Amino acid sequence: MTTTQGSDRRKGLAFAGAVVVLAAVGVYLTMSPSSGGGSGPTREQAVVPSTAAAAPTQQPTQVASTPGTFDVYQYLPLSRQELGAAADFARRFTESYGTFQYGEDPAAFAGRLKAFATDDFGAQLTKAMTDPGLVSQNRADQVVSRGTAKVASIRDMSANMVVFVVDSARQVTAKSGGKTQSDQYAVTVVKVGTDWRIYDLEPADAGQDGDSSP
Repeated sequence: MTTTQGSDRRKGLAFAGAVVVLAAVGVYLTMSPSSGGGSGPTREQAVVPSTAAAAPTQQPTQVASTPGTFDVYQYLPLSRQELGAAADFARRFTESYGTFQYGEDPAAFAGRLKAFATDDFGAQLTKAMTDPGLVSQNRADQVVSRGTAKVASIRDMSANMVVFVVDSARQVTAKSGGKTQSDQYAVTVVKVGTDWRIYDLEPADAGQDGDSSP
């Protein structure tokens, strides 16, 4: 019995020694560099997450919206003042074109219109307004016309020209009866020096845009 107990004791001490050796080897392997050599990152360094994340790219929206500071006139060939002056000039001319009476000297009527126009268009107006057939017809029917007008839209534009669509309304009295006549014209206004002049007038629905190439 004594011999067996001694043998068992020696086996226990040997097992305990083997455990200690294995533990020491494990600690050594954990603390040593990687088997590939060099100065690669340790286990602790490899598992540390990077703190420098790439900033997300902001995608532009596909919904149309108007910026609060949008100014349409910076994209146009004419300033607000220039465009306003041209529009008012076209409106006043159209009102004058629709305002006349049978007892007035046709040359005086033509002269009022000519003051708005370029030289060439003024000559055309004078010829039309003093036409003997038209003058005789208005006098025979005792026509009195009072015109009003307003600019409806812009049809074309450049730095020296604008074609406006102008709504015209005339209150007409005559021996044949009174009426309200509505027309729509394409009125071409061009720059002459620092001022504006009427270059052309056409019915807006006659298949023409107004003459825009002076």
